[in-house]
Amino acid sequence: MPNLTAHAAVLTYFDEAARLLELDDKIATVLRSSYREVQAQVPVTLDNGELIVARGYRVQHNGARGPYKGGIRYHPSADLDEVRALASLMTWKTALVDIPFGGAKGGIEIDPTPLRPDELEQLTRRFIGVIHHVLGPYRDIPAPDVGTNAQTMAWMMDAYGRVEGHTPGIVTGKPVALGGAPGREQATGRGCIEVLDSHLGSVGRTVDGTSIAIQGFGNVGSWASLEAVARGAKVVAISDVHGGVHNANGLDVIDLCRTVLNGGVLADAPGVEVITNEELLGIECDVLIPAALGQVITEANADAVQASVVLEAANYPVVPDGDRALADRGVTVIPDILANAGGVVGSYFEWTMNIQQFTWDEEQFNQRLSDRLTRAYAATHEMAEYLGCPLRAAAYAIGVRRVAEAVELRGYI
Repeated sequence: MPNLTAHAAVLTYFDEAARLLELDDKIATVLRSSYREVQAQVPVTLDNGELIVARGYRVQHNGARGPYKGGIRYHPSADLDEVRALASLMTWKTALVDIPFGGAKGGIEIDPTPLRPDELEQLTRRFIGVIHHVLGPYRDIPAPDVGTNAQTMAWMMDAYGRVEGHTPGIVTGKPVALGGAPGREQATGRGCIEVLDSHLGSVGRTVDGTSIAIQGFGNVGSWASLEAVARGAKVVAISDVHGGVHNANGLDVIDLCRTVLNGGVLADAPGVEVITNEELLGIECDVLIPAALGQVITEANADAVQASVVLEAANYPVVPDGDRALADRGVTVIPDILANAGGVVGSYFEWTMNIQQFTWDEEQFNQRLSDRLTRAYAATHEMAEYLGCPLRAAAYAIGVRRVAEAVELRGYI
């Protein structure tokens, strides 16, 4: 399936699950499209007086199981098609881990890296100003994504609060000082390794002693690398937007984190081989973790992958033809809607704390995160064996079935 758009590609995974479930055609028709899509101009006056007009989107895919939930990304590729794809992924993800949310996603089609903090703040407040009417703690709750962070969420919370009153539960991934949850920042990366641990356990292996290569060293990739090393894994390669580094004997992940936090680049670290992002995909290792952007493993480069397991820490990093090529070679793909679900599970915990006005400690947060993801992996593994299908199809089947049941019970069609 060459040149599929992101949304079309994600729909191929949905259609396979619908076929396995023998899903009613009417329900399938509803679930293939979004409930609501908001597009808006987001004008920003830069410090030099230049006006830029970005395009912003909020797509609410399905809310049958609860309020819409999903991040907001700032990236040049965050067009309507990509945001549609990511919103539908959130629907299946929240259902798979069985939390009471639907799926949504937002984006502003812009490169945030050249913008100063005051310009980013203006952009953020403008965007919330034009979409606040479709948001709410029981309607739609944003979170950080590519190009956004806890500070962005603080601006969003404040912008919404100026119109609707103080509402901490309107966003998750906030600074702890503003109602964020201890452990939420690490939750996506930590959760990836929790899921990997469950998978390796199912085949009689452990994270301890496993060699791992990670593409992406942002929030998800950095925390995943730290958690992996803490459990005894050997991280042999890491990359970010500037390129990557490799050491077959294992990298000093803590030193790499320190280097990047101090404004350096990965290649500044001593005793490493400098590699490209493409070369990282073919590094000899047990587990490959694409944790950057989507659509990085295709039919064209799948043969280069030497890992026996690919864990999708990013959203949609393996396209359908790449997925088939990996399967043909016996490579197990742990799908994004399971592998990176720690973030939305952590967001659910934070939202719950905000609603109850009671904060858990980080140990309790991490234990509940582990329990939730362990159950989700076990259910996916069991469904895969029952249906005789890969983990991705099984994960989608669980999510689609739960959403379809909610749609029917609510009498939507």
